Amino acid sequence: MGSENQNHALTASYTSPENAHFTITEHIPAPPSASVQDRTHYLDALRKAVTETQERINKELTMRMEEDKAREAASSGGAPARLGTEEDKEEEFYGEEVQDEEN
Repeated sequence: MGSENQNHALTASYTSPENAHFTITEHIPAPPSASVQDRTHYLDALRKAVTETQERINKELTMRMEEDKAREAASSGGAPARLGTEEDKEEEFYGEEVQDEEN
């Protein structure tokens, strides 16, 4: 197949004007052949890399959220700012898909 000794990469980058930037790269060895077994192993490795990348992204973003909260508290004289109702709801369901309920 010609993909021997090749690697594929899963990369996620974060940039912000107020927080430190980060890039996460997970290398995934290319399947040595086009066989179903090799492609299955490759997809399994890709799935694992996506999960690990998501976990690392969540940790990095949580750390930056805490930095933002600390910066906001410092700028308001040390008193923690109270989130609005919509922001409370957004933080409560962060990372989850929420269905809007219409009455």
